[in-house]
Amino acid sequence: MSKLYLVPTPIGNLEDITFRAVRILKEVDVILAEDIRNTKKLLNHYGISTRMESHHKFNEHRNVAEIAQRIKSGENFALVSDAGTPAISDPGYLLINECMKKNVGVECLPGATALIPALVNSGLPGERFCFEGFLPHKKGRKTRIFNLAQEQRTIILYESPHRLLKTLQDLQQVMGNERVCSVSREMTKVFEETIRGNLSELAGYFSTHVPRGEIVVVIAPKKE
Repeated sequence: MSKLYLVPTPIGNLEDITFRAVRILKEVDVILAEDIRNTKKLLNHYGISTRMESHHKFNEHRNVAEIAQRIKSGENFALVSDAGTPAISDPGYLLINECMKKNVGVECLPGATALIPALVNSGLPGERFCFEGFLPHKKGRKTRIFNLAQEQRTIILYESPHRLLKTLQDLQQVMGNERVCSVSREMTKVFEETIRGNLSELAGYFSTHVPRGEIVVVIAPKKE
């Protein structure tokens, strides 16, 4: 039976992909790629010649019904994002939902993601945590941060380098100077780095050290 495969791809180091993922990418009829140019580098590295089609946040609303019907008609598809697991702060949810509505099989492979290594590497409690993705840029931002300040689980956020300092300062303003935090950047890459401290220390550090690359922020829970 044909199905949609959700295939995690490396978040930096090309070696961080499973044998099963490589096999699936070779065997499916079509690979749906967030950025075909980016995915082509991975496919070339592993000698994969499967045809690709573009699937990203700008066209997914138009394409999901057609893709789900093609799968139902017998084509096997693999969905990949630029890095990590599809549908985690990346396109994928709409297509998954449409496939389930049409009773089309969906299978998610295990693989690379930035949030779990960053959590483990932070030294903060990992038995209970919440993943918030990216904070809103404007509308609802203050309310979201206020709610997170009350959270009694470890908090994981994604952030872009040019917004990191503002986010640390906004968190500091609501959660206080002493809330423990870590900032991980360039996970799995040559210049991978994790900086640990409280919000005041990290805001001070990144006010003079301009970060680069993808960033994961891990924040200690509110003390009971």
